[in-house]
Amino acid sequence: MTRSWLDSPAHHAWLTTEALRLLDFAKAARLPQGFGNLDDDGRLPRCALAETLNTARMTHSFALAHLQGVPGCLHLVEHGVAALHGPLRDAEYGGWFTHPEGQSGSDKAAYLHAFVALSASSAVVAGVAAAPALLEQAIEVIETRFWCEAQGALRESFSRDWQQAEAYRGANSNMHGVEAFLALADVTGDALWLDRALRIVERLILGQAASDGFRVTEHFDPGWQALPDYNRDNPTDGFRPYGTTPGHAFEWARLLLHLEAARMRADLPVSKALLNAAQGLFDSACRNAWHADGAPGLVYTLDWRDRPLVRERLHWVHAEAAATAAALLRRTGEPHYEQWYRCFWDFIATHFIDRVHGSWHHELDPTNQPSARIWGGKPDLYHALQALLLPRLPLAPSLATALAL
Repeated sequence: MTRSWLDSPAHHAWLTTEALRLLDFAKAARLPQGFGNLDDDGRLPRCALAETLNTARMTHSFALAHLQGVPGCLHLVEHGVAALHGPLRDAEYGGWFTHPEGQSGSDKAAYLHAFVALSASSAVVAGVAAAPALLEQAIEVIETRFWCEAQGALRESFSRDWQQAEAYRGANSNMHGVEAFLALADVTGDALWLDRALRIVERLILGQAASDGFRVTEHFDPGWQALPDYNRDNPTDGFRPYGTTPGHAFEWARLLLHLEAARMRADLPVSKALLNAAQGLFDSACRNAWHADGAPGLVYTLDWRDRPLVRERLHWVHAEAAATAAALLRRTGEPHYEQWYRCFWDFIATHFIDRVHGSWHHELDPTNQPSARIWGGKPDLYHALQALLLPRLPLAPSLATALAL
């Protein structure tokens, strides 16, 4: 095979150009109280609301851009930090709302708070003056409300006043907890976060998934007993779909490699099981989800017999697949990861990149035409931007810290 795309100046230039195009598109998401969700044409709908999730993801993404030296991004990071300090934060009970106070969505979700912590850590690295205080608040909420030391994982969600806990545990929120914990370890210098990340991985991947052919079980009860029928009647849910989600298998695989590299960097014990599981997750997702219904692309979900269930192709799934192929290629040098890496980017460039209206189509139907059954508009910069950055960086430290070196 010719030189790897990971070492190709032309491929690096393509990644950079595409990242700058995405950033320019995403700047229109700014609202007075944070960042909102853009439509297909890159406009904010008249009724657009700031959201904590998108505000945190945008703040993180613009921090990464600023750290690369992209002009005009620092003030957007500062805007995001101010929104997370202000209208999106619950000054009475602590934590963060889904929308600004007074709007719908007052529950407190681990998924959301993991992204607040991630964005705060990136803003600290970017040098935003108000970011350390935001990071301190986020860490305090995670440690006092969400982290369960006895279970070695995150609790899922609470009522606004923290008095009622949801009778559910989710792999998705814990996966993003691992991502946030890797960044927190770098920014705080505290290896405790790497130990906590490992405990989550041991429960959900080295334990549960590894014993079931590297299928990632998504839904559990409060005692961490699997709920295989969860959302059977709502299979297209954007965050808690029924069945298995190959995109999360890719994402977990990449995070396992980052955790392995981070623990090596910190001179902490590392098990070979992390690499073995990363390879198992990637191989299972490729085998079962790619071209699974006779057409190219990765399907959104599979049933418990590994058959295509929701056949839409989502942009974030393919972004994670490309980033994970790059991580495995960097970690192992094995040529089939190069082949997958090129395959995924060829598919993204052919089907997802919208050269007319900008950004990427967020969803394609089973015939690979733009669709909106699960996700409408183009609200998400985070997954695509990271997929464009990660292939050029080492597996550790985490993104913001790596870009600052």
